[in-house]
This record gives sequence, C-alpha cells and structure tokens, in this order.
Amino acid sequence: MVEALGVPNLHFHDLRHTGNTLAADTGVSLRNLMARMGHDNERAALRYQHRSNSADRAIADGLNALVQADQKRDGDDDDGAAGSLVPVA
Repeated sequence: MVEALGVPNLHFHDLRHTGNTLAADTGVSLRNLMARMGHDNERAALRYQHRSNSADRAIADGLNALVQADQKRDGDDDDGAAGSLVPVA
C-alpha cells in the first residue's frame, strides 16, 4: 500500500510519530498528550515534544502578550527598573 503512495519506506510508526509531534506542538499539557497517545508514563510521551521554531515563536508571542497586558495595567508599581517588563518579539 505504501508503494502506491510513492513512499515505500514509510511505516505506520512514522505516521504515529508525526501526528504525535504535531499534537505536542499545539501546546497542550503532557497529561493530555499521554491520554491522546494512550501512554501511561511520561517518558514515552516526552519523546514527541521536540524543540521547534513554531514552539519557540509561540512562547515568545505568549510572553509578549503578558508584557503588553502588564504595560496596559493601571496601578502603582514600586518595583522600579528591576520590575520593568520589556517586549520579547
């Protein structure tokens, strides 16, 4: 069957790995990944959490959103320069 697709060396596990890696890139918790994959230990599920540029971008965007929200927040902040947040994007 995989020959008909033009990828004779493709294995079922390759598809599973790709799907689980993409699921991990969505940013869901390790527990949710474990449930989706049917794993009962964290070590097996951690295998799919590769470092990726899209994950780095999502982290930077999330941090930037927190900084932007903090800058818009009203209130008296007495932390001085040490408590200043700066955009990361």
